[in-house]
Amino acid sequence: MGLETLKIDDFQLHASTDETATVLGAHRGRLNIQAGLYDDDLYDGAWCAGRNDPLQWLEVDARRLTKFTGVITQGRSSLWSSDWVTSYKVLVSNDSHTWVTLKNGSQDLIFIGNKEKEIPVLNMFPVAVVARYIRVNPRSWFNRGSICMRVEILGCPIRNEITTTDNLDFKHHSYKEMRHLMKVVNEKCPNITRIYNIGKSHSGQKLYAIEISDNPGEHERGEPEFRYTAGSHGNEVLGRELLLLLMQFMCQEYLSGSPRIRHLVHETRIHLLPSVNPDGYDKALEVGSELSGWSLGRWSQDGVDIHHNFPDLNSILWEAETKKWIPRKMLNHHVPIPEWYQSKNSTVAAETRALVSWMEKIPFVLGGNLQGGELVVTFPYDRTRSQGVSREQTPTPDDHVFRWLAFSYASTHRLMTDARRRVCHTEDFAKEDGTINGASWHTAAGSMNDFSYLHTNCFELSMYVGCDKFPHESELAEEWENNRESLLVFMEQVHRGIKGMVWDMQGRGIANAIIQVEGIGHDIRTAADGDYWRLLNPGEYSITVRAEGYSASSKVCEVGYDIGATRCDFTVSRTNLSRIKEIMERYNKQPIRQPLRLPVRQLQARRPGPRHREERVAWSHT
Repeated sequence: MGLETLKIDDFQLHASTDETATVLGAHRGRLNIQAGLYDDDLYDGAWCAGRNDPLQWLEVDARRLTKFTGVITQGRSSLWSSDWVTSYKVLVSNDSHTWVTLKNGSQDLIFIGNKEKEIPVLNMFPVAVVARYIRVNPRSWFNRGSICMRVEILGCPIRNEITTTDNLDFKHHSYKEMRHLMKVVNEKCPNITRIYNIGKSHSGQKLYAIEISDNPGEHERGEPEFRYTAGSHGNEVLGRELLLLLMQFMCQEYLSGSPRIRHLVHETRIHLLPSVNPDGYDKALEVGSELSGWSLGRWSQDGVDIHHNFPDLNSILWEAETKKWIPRKMLNHHVPIPEWYQSKNSTVAAETRALVSWMEKIPFVLGGNLQGGELVVTFPYDRTRSQGVSREQTPTPDDHVFRWLAFSYASTHRLMTDARRRVCHTEDFAKEDGTINGASWHTAAGSMNDFSYLHTNCFELSMYVGCDKFPHESELAEEWENNRESLLVFMEQVHRGIKGMVWDMQGRGIANAIIQVEGIGHDIRTAADGDYWRLLNPGEYSITVRAEGYSASSKVCEVGYDIGATRCDFTVSRTNLSRIKEIMERYNKQPIRQPLRLPVRQLQARRPGPRHREERVAWSHT
């Protein structure tokens, strides 16, 4: 693979822990790398783990699907230390989160490592394995030493010329053909699919979506909602075809028993909307792939750019922040839509209104909208905070989460992060790992991504899935292979972070409870049943729940590296003030008056004698 020859770059090497990042980090775990003269030299000769336990690993990111065939290992090159690994396991992955251990039948395969630190030991795999990532997991080591090793990975990249083995319908679909294909998928997988429409286009064409879930049509507690949309620019057609291919693929894989797809379907409610702008698509399709040009069909029938037709909530939020209105007068999330936008005279496309209604109705957690004309993933904010500035880094409070989400798609795409690929036009996004903050590319007020983040709980990103907006039909199979793994990996990210329920003391779910993460100035809310999902990167977080009429509750929740959200439930109690208000409302806002009941002896003791009665009379006369 090229660890020894430096063909594998430093940033492709990762480790669970390291003894010292600069001296014994993963980048030093290359076969035959030599140490300096001194034990603390900057260039020591191995990767050494920060702890000695069986949970440590050294990882190589091949950055593309690769046929791995074997591993060569050495111990640490050092004049002073004796460290080597005596046995290890090998794991492979396509997304760096879900790992498969190489096996010998039903048992994990244990490879015999080194007996001393310099002689390389080769282990060939019984069967070649195809994956993008590979990990070496030490299981035992020299008993008077530590976990240290140098490694070379044997294998070769899968050829770039791709022919797919998926039996799918690789063609451009007209509106009628699209509806028919969705119906075919629904009939083939009736138990896990449902077709519905979210509204109509300007010319009256229904905007059809398909839901893929083990219980279609119903929101289930603990099951996050995910969406892919495509075609807001009608002439960017690859996204449309990718979603039609994705729904076919998921149906087929589910029926064939694929564990990965079955887990996705059983644990996620997935919505695919393949054509947001069918009117624009019809215009581009009429003249065809080569003649549609750069802009024909981009806009809706009434000339609106749908993707940038949403209300500008950024300015409302930023003005409130400047005036220090948050959180007293306005919250930092669920920013309300201004009244002018909702009036009938505002320039809002029918398709946009349908999208807004859809996004408000379903508690989406994560979404991706597929576009074309570039190879890059963009994330909010899409508008620069400084007025009059066309390009400026404008991060959200969840910038680290958005960057990971963007990278999860781009890094799994076959071309987006390939530094050797030709740039689409003028900008080399591969240098930025195939991702970019939207505002630092080109500012755009009222984008779908920013609206989704500021008005709903949903984190939305844009995937520009190909240089050619309207690729030829013969290229669809290759484009499917370019994007298939990315589409699945990004979908799986909806299960990152924390999730849970917010209950009252009677076990009833509380809707619209606010979930606050300390240090992140963007909150989310619980859904109608009291369930919530909060996307977060691995780490430890202090979470506070607030709900009107209830006492706040806080706890620390830890997010791990494995896919699967951490369960973090809350039970909150009513405040005394809310109980008093409830009682007053129940009795027509009159305080409850109970007669004072005293024991007989106490009443007799308090009964006034003759003298006290005379004093009472005197007081009454005065």
